[in-house]
Amino acid sequence: MLYQRRYSVLNEARLSALARSLAKGLFPGAFLALYGDLGAGKTTFVKALAGELGVEDVQSPTFTIVREHREGRLPLFHFDAYRLDSGEELFAIGFADYLGQGGVIAMEWCENVPDALPQDRLELHFTGSGDEPRQLDIRAAGPLHEALLEVLP
Repeated sequence: MLYQRRYSVLNEARLSALARSLAKGLFPGAFLALYGDLGAGKTTFVKALAGELGVEDVQSPTFTIVREHREGRLPLFHFDAYRLDSGEELFAIGFADYLGQGGVIAMEWCENVPDALPQDRLELHFTGSGDEPRQLDIRAAGPLHEALLEVLP
């Protein structure tokens, strides 16, 4: 992963603004791998991104593993791998089918399923939580995902 951007001292409003900017460049098959501790801003980021895509009522998929949103500009498949122990478990619930549907996949807790992630992806590493200053490191792999960095401020 050679291409990256770093954003420091992010509050919720700035984090949401970055998500909305990123959403404008999303394309069918985009894969967003979100890393970070509880409360770091992953779900907040996905909610803002979804809103820009025309998707409303986004909730954390922690207990369902995936929530499908097909009403926006692009289908959005919001995964939460927190309760998974391996990529094998993810594929057992039909992950390969989601990869082939031409939607955007935003997956939280990717560190739990590293063997299932596509090589061509955008990684978003969140640090900080609560009242702490947040930082977001974004790394791109593959030409399509590298181009996403160009839509960010």
